[in-house]
Amino acid sequence: MKTICLYFEIHQITHLKRYRFFDIGTDHYYYDDYANERSITYIAEHSYMPALTAMQEMIKEHPGYFKVAFSLSGVGMEQLELHAPQVLTKLQELNETGQVEFLTEPYSHGLAGLINEESFKRDIEKMSKKIEEYFGKRPTVMRNSSLIYTNDIGEQVASLGYKGMLTEGAKHVLGWKSPHYVYNCNLAPNLKLLLRDVNASDDISLRFNNSSWERYPLFADTYIAEIAKCPESEQVVNIFMELTALGIAQPLSSNILEFLKALPTCAKQAGLEFATPSEVCDKFESVGDLDVPDSLSWVDEERDTSTWLGNQMQREAFNKLYSVADRLHIANDPALLQDWDYLQASNNFRFMTTKPSNCNIDRGIYDGPFDAFTNYMNILGDFISRVRALYGGIDNDELEQMLTTITNQGKEIEMKDKEIQRLQAKLSKLDPDNAIREHEKKATAKKATTKKAATKAPAKEAPKAEEAKAAKPAPKKATKKSATPKAE
Repeated sequence: MKTICLYFEIHQITHLKRYRFFDIGTDHYYYDDYANERSITYIAEHSYMPALTAMQEMIKEHPGYFKVAFSLSGVGMEQLELHAPQVLTKLQELNETGQVEFLTEPYSHGLAGLINEESFKRDIEKMSKKIEEYFGKRPTVMRNSSLIYTNDIGEQVASLGYKGMLTEGAKHVLGWKSPHYVYNCNLAPNLKLLLRDVNASDDISLRFNNSSWERYPLFADTYIAEIAKCPESEQVVNIFMELTALGIAQPLSSNILEFLKALPTCAKQAGLEFATPSEVCDKFESVGDLDVPDSLSWVDEERDTSTWLGNQMQREAFNKLYSVADRLHIANDPALLQDWDYLQASNNFRFMTTKPSNCNIDRGIYDGPFDAFTNYMNILGDFISRVRALYGGIDNDELEQMLTTITNQGKEIEMKDKEIQRLQAKLSKLDPDNAIREHEKKATAKKATTKKAATKAPAKEAPKAEEAKAAKPAPKKATKKSATPKAE
C-alpha cells in the first residue's frame, strides 16, 4: 500500500537589533525583543495554533490512521516559551495521541554541518535532549536545517545513532530515479534517506493560493488522485514543508486548512495510508545508496547552499563566526553559549544574499544585503572579543595547542575504552571459565573479610558462651585462658 509521510518544520529566528560600530565593546545585548515578540505572536495566532488545532481534529476523526511529524529548532522553541507557550502545550497534546512523531534538528538551525563536525554534533545532541524533555521520547530520525545534506553529513548523523534522515528529492541528484523510494547514505548504509517530493510539497506550500497557476484551485480529491496514480511499485510520497505554509504563505482565507482536513478521507478512499518517518524507515528497505558529494537543500531552484554562502560577504561572516567554534566547546558561560546559538541561525546569512529568488525574503530591519552584512559583522566583532576575553593572556597559538591536546586526549581515551571492551569480549570467548573463576575469587575474598571481622569481635562475648556451657563457674584465670582458643 502506498504511504504518505507528512512532515512540518517549526522554526523562528531571533531578530537582531540595529547595532552600530560604536556599540562594540559597550553593548553585549544584540536582540530586538519587540520584533521577536510581535513576529512570533502573529505567527502563532495566524498559523501555528489554527493549523495544529486542525490536525488535532484530524487525528480524532481518523484514530490510528492519520499521522504527522514535526521538528522544532531550539531557538524557535525558546521564542515560543517566552511569547507563545500555548503552541508547545498544543504540541504536547498532539504527542499524547500516539500519532505524532518529533524529529531532531540542529538546535541553532545553523550550518555547522558544513564546517565544524564537533559543533554540529553538540547542536544535534542539545536539541535531542530538549525534545526528549518536552515529549518524553528521544528522536530516532533527523533533519538538518533546510534539509541540507551531503554524504559526509549523512555519515556524521549515522555515527550519532540515528536510523533515518530527511532531505530533498532534487532532480540533479536523483537523475532518472524517483523520490518515492527509501534510499541510504552511500558512506553509512544503515542510515535511511527519505526524499521530499518537490512538486507535491510545493503545490501546497507555494502554489495553493496562486490564481494564475494552471491547477488552481487545487482540491483534496484531485491532489490525492495524483499521488494514487503513481506506479504501484513506488513506496512512499514524502510531503515536507514549513508549518507557516498553513496560514502565512497560504493565508487562512484561501481555505488551506479545509483542504488539509479533507486529505485523510480522500486518501483512505484511494487506498493510501499515512506513516511517520520512523515508521517508514522500519517498514521499507532501501532500494540503493544515494551519492550526494555536494551540498543539497530545499531552497531555491539550485537546491544548494548558495542562498546562505553564495557571495563573499556571506562566506566571510560564516568563516569568522566559526573561527571561534573550538573555543566555544570549552566555554562555560551561559550568556555566550546562548548568543552562539542565536548567531549561528541560517537566517542571518540568508539576509545577506544577493541572488534572485522565487521566494520573497523579508529582511526585517535591513535595507539590503550589505546592510545585513554590516550589522551582523558589528555584532560578531563584539561577540568574538568576549569569547577571546575568556582566556586572559593566552595567545591564539597557545590556545589552539590546548584545544588540540584536549581533543586528542578525548579521542585517545575513547579509543582505549573501545579497545578494552574489545579485548574483554575476546577474552570471554577464548576463556569461558574466566567469569566463573572471577566469581569464585570474589566469593573467597568476601569470606576472608567476614572471617577477619569475626576475629576482631569483643573478647567479652567468648566467656559468656563458655559459661553457658559450663555447669560450675570456673576460676577467673582458667576462664580467660580457655575462652581465648574457643573464640579463635
